[in-house]
Amino acid sequence: MKNTILIIAFSVFMGWAIAGNDISSGSNPVTPVQKVTLTGKVIDFNSGEALTGVEVSIEGTGIVTYTDFDGNFEIKDVVPGTYNLIASFISYKNSLVENFDAAQNKSFVDIKLQTSN
Repeated sequence: MKNTILIIAFSVFMGWAIAGNDISSGSNPVTPVQKVTLTGKVIDFNSGEALTGVEVSIEGTGIVTYTDFDGNFEIKDVVPGTYNLIASFISYKNSLVENFDAAQNKSFVDIKLQTSN
């Protein structure tokens, strides 16, 4: 009885393993989307100095990051497409970069913030 159960379990497992790896079945496998990393730098509009701690987000997605000590930011694993980027920082006007085309050959953006005097 134990041998029968083991043989059935082994057969089910092998059938599952083989079916999961069968590339000749004629089915159309899903091609993974090549994701990109958005990078950029945020600087003061007048002085050109890098701004640390600026919030950079992709509008409507909930994806948010912050600039480092050199004003650089990075958002990983973004599906290529067109996005609006928003940069916001205390005592500066928000900056909206509209229709930024995140593609493999273009994923860097400079953002300049103006003070909100």
